[in-house]
Amino acid sequence: MRLEGGCHCGAVRFAVSVSPPLEVLDCNCSICSKTGYLHLIVPHSDFELLSGSDSLTSYRFGTGAAEHLFCRTCGIKSFYQPRSHPEAWSVHFRCLDPDHGLTPAVLPFDGRNWEAARATLS
Repeated sequence: MRLEGGCHCGAVRFAVSVSPPLEVLDCNCSICSKTGYLHLIVPHSDFELLSGSDSLTSYRFGTGAAEHLFCRTCGIKSFYQPRSHPEAWSVHFRCLDPDHGLTPAVLPFDGRNWEAARATLS
């Protein structure tokens, strides 16, 4: 199933290929808990940036392994490169275009205790 999404202002647009049923991670780390980010993990090969590469700005913190990508105009992080899944993008489920009809299973991820939580991921 092909889904599209993007940031609030529309400058950044992407498409993903997914196979329902979907699972998303609800992380409690310092940045995800403040933004309500729901992680839909998508292999790099199933992600396409349609527009807005020049609108993205990067932010790294902590270990610097994750690259958080925000729209320069509206500030929304619609996807990023997580350290937990270096072979995939983390797409913000709430940034997908509406009316896809999918209700994902929401799994807690204890990002405040990242090392221990990472060991539980399959």
